[in-house]
Amino acid sequence: MSDAIVTATGVEKRFDDQPVLTGIDLDVRPGEIVLLMGPNGVGKSVFMSCLAGSTAPDAGEIELFDGLTPDRSSAQSSVMLQGTMTDPDLTGRENLQFYEDLHPRGTDEWEALAERLELGADLDRLVREYSGGMERKVEIASALSADVPLYLLDEPTAELDLAMIQTLHDLLLARRDEGKAFLVTSHTPLDARIADRIAFVQNGRVVADGEPETLLDDLPPVVRVRGGVPDEDRLLGERAFRRGDEIRGFLPAEADVDAIAASVDGDARVELDPPSYTDLFNYHTYVGPEVAEGKGTGGRARKPVTN
Repeated sequence: MSDAIVTATGVEKRFDDQPVLTGIDLDVRPGEIVLLMGPNGVGKSVFMSCLAGSTAPDAGEIELFDGLTPDRSSAQSSVMLQGTMTDPDLTGRENLQFYEDLHPRGTDEWEALAERLELGADLDRLVREYSGGMERKVEIASALSADVPLYLLDEPTAELDLAMIQTLHDLLLARRDEGKAFLVTSHTPLDARIADRIAFVQNGRVVADGEPETLLDDLPPVVRVRGGVPDEDRLLGERAFRRGDEIRGFLPAEADVDAIAASVDGDARVELDPPSYTDLFNYHTYVGPEVAEGKGTGGRARKPVTN
């Protein structure tokens, strides 16, 4: 779209003749949080690296800020790529100060961010002594301390507890309300709560892109079973997903809920249920028609999300 500050068209990338990205199309607009979802290994981080300018795509086009290539737009964006943001032989404070000095639009806001992320008491410890979650907080504080219109965040909620995820969500929403744009990769359905749009990656390309409620409305009916196990042959993708004390699955158009109930042993309760963000993730990761193609880096032999 004309007001997009990120436009990716047909982006492809291969490593050792193995296709990782097979034609990603995506745009991001100001004041928008776009969530790039999919399981590990489908190319989300590689795509982010292409947007950041640290990896060159083999084909396709990437345009940022009305005509700039990624390598010419680094002053206008702040990037968090997993495992690339910290030096383990420096303290947390030294890492944050280094990023402030390194980025053309770095600020000292990392100090306030470190406090919000409950990192303040540990800033003078070496990062090599940090847990994975603490190191992630340093990466987040570094990336968000730059005053830029675009943030590219790779799996920022990985290794954070639920309370800290909510804190991060609040930070991102406040920045979005100021007109900042975010592209955030995730395989955590909880992150869908803050998304203006969700783009699902499967087989190295975007297979679904839309507002969360629209994507939920487009899902097949969801059946919930309590107290028994359904016949998976009657479910889309022949897959059932356990969530707490219940089992959930997707119904094909011709499905009969009564027939599903009859296939369950015992006094099980079988009923239709409104879809959740976890259902949305599981459908586009394990069940949808794009999964059945089984091409590229997709594949369906991955563990379903249950939270």
